[in-house]
Amino acid sequence: MMADVLLAFFNLGPPEIAMILAAALLIFGKRLPEVGKSLGRGIIEFKKGLQGVQDDINRAGQDDQPDQADKGNDENPPQAG
Repeated sequence: MMADVLLAFFNLGPPEIAMILAAALLIFGKRLPEVGKSLGRGIIEFKKGLQGVQDDINRAGQDDQPDQADKGNDENPPQAG
């Protein structure tokens, strides 16, 4: 699905994709599998970094919310008798 969105964004059709692949084959030649492997590793590291940032944001949001136990005590304060 992400590939469809990306292709629609750049408006690339089959002829354009074929030309890009042919150019990549001419430029990188025998090193193309290594380049693909490096690109895959880079994408994985990027996703891990995004997940780490998202986890930090979620933790910060949870820290800002008051505890439910404290909230219950504020609603019914003890009365002096």
